[in-house]
Amino acid sequence: MVTLIDYPAPMELFSKAGELRMPFSDVVKYCILGISIILLLLALGILAWQIYRFCTEKYTTYTQQDAGHNDLLYSDEGPTTTGNYSGAPSTKLEDVSTEAHRLSRYLSQPSFPSLASTEAAGDKEEQATIQKMQSRLVVTVLQVEGLLEQSESRTLQLFVKILLMWAGSEAVEVEGFKDEEGEGLSPVLWTVLQEWRTRIVKGSCNPLFGDQFSCVLQEEKLHHINLRMEVRDFDKFSRNTVLGDVRVPLGQLNISYPLELQEDLKIPQKDLVGEVLLSLKFLPTSQRLEVGLLKVKTVLSEISPNAALYARISVQCNQFKLKYQKSSTVARCLVTVFNEVLLFSLPEVHLERCKILVSIYETRPTSKSAKQLIGQLSVGKEKSSEDEHWTLMMRSVRQPVAKWHGLLI
Repeated sequence: MVTLIDYPAPMELFSKAGELRMPFSDVVKYCILGISIILLLLALGILAWQIYRFCTEKYTTYTQQDAGHNDLLYSDEGPTTTGNYSGAPSTKLEDVSTEAHRLSRYLSQPSFPSLASTEAAGDKEEQATIQKMQSRLVVTVLQVEGLLEQSESRTLQLFVKILLMWAGSEAVEVEGFKDEEGEGLSPVLWTVLQEWRTRIVKGSCNPLFGDQFSCVLQEEKLHHINLRMEVRDFDKFSRNTVLGDVRVPLGQLNISYPLELQEDLKIPQKDLVGEVLLSLKFLPTSQRLEVGLLKVKTVLSEISPNAALYARISVQCNQFKLKYQKSSTVARCLVTVFNEVLLFSLPEVHLERCKILVSIYETRPTSKSAKQLIGQLSVGKEKSSEDEHWTLMMRSVRQPVAKWHGLLI
């Protein structure tokens, strides 16, 4: 017995499925689509309006804050280069009375919630600011002119190094250091308050700079501050050559108003910035030299808890430079005590020339630069002359000999 089952053809199923339609008419469907589009456009418009209001309020708030900060605060200016100068000053001093007037005008604005309490706080801050008597010094390096080309094979790459130096205290007598006239020893220990450098100008004996620097100073310190400007020739593979310097004592000038100075370059001189107590001992059998770094005396213009000192000592014998050594880092104070001995192995030949170079550096974690050179000193023996400390060391073989040396910069 055979049972036959009749299945509908696939084409018949598709034709029946095509007859299924939504119960809405075309007019209703188009209305729903139009309402959806209108709601979408309305939501996008509201979103764009809210974004515009947020950006406008944020820009207004930042503009008010920037205006307030510009009137209330001092901001240290870095080296900036100006293209064209029309009678630009080289030194400028701005008094705090002008800033106090700005402060009182800013505090009188109605934008503050409590005017009475703000004015009282402003009066106290104004009195404290006037008591400090701080002023801003602005130095602009305009031009160096009249230099001669050193050689035809190498062009000059000139820049100006500016040192703002403060006379801290009297120094003890240091042998081997003379003042600019060569008539004895300088009785003053200097310290570097600020150090700046201009940009490098290549291939010109009359370079134009226009770099500007500024810092805040106390008015009572101006009589003890010198401005030292060194013109240097940049050399990437060796030390920069100092072509000459200019020293300007700020206490002898009336710099309450813009003042333009033009000075002749003089032979570069070094200033005494500290003293170092060194100990030297020579061991002839093992041909070794012991350099003891005992104490470093410097002048502190301000107390910084993060400041520390370390020394870099190098030895050069018969024009052969040995590997340098670094001391440990010690917190800086008026007299920094190291009590550290560094050992150098000398070549086994007759020592015709020997030179010990000690460089003292300062490190501050909060400063922009990792280290700053405080000063240098050298002790040694030449063909024609011999340092007194070196002579005493050779006379007292195997015995340490300690002596103070001037730290120069």
